[in-house]
Amino acid sequence: MEIFGKITYQSVGTGFWGIIGDDGQKWRAEKMPSQWQEDGLNVHVEAELSKNQMSLFMWGKAIKIKSIKAIED
Repeated sequence: MEIFGKITYQSVGTGFWGIIGDDGQKWRAEKMPSQWQEDGLNVHVEAELSKNQMSLFMWGKAIKIKSIKAIED
């Protein structure tokens, strides 16, 4: 799947990185690569739904990121 949106840091519990899609959908990355951990960064993400949707964060749908590209404003 393709996701266009902004990277966001959520300080729920221990905190985690996610993506809020341009359509308002919330996506929780299984593992956000450290070089992409920039709150507010516009991105294009290729991802697949994670098989493990269970999380203590209860925020968005879990995804496994295949690739990320920054998008200029």
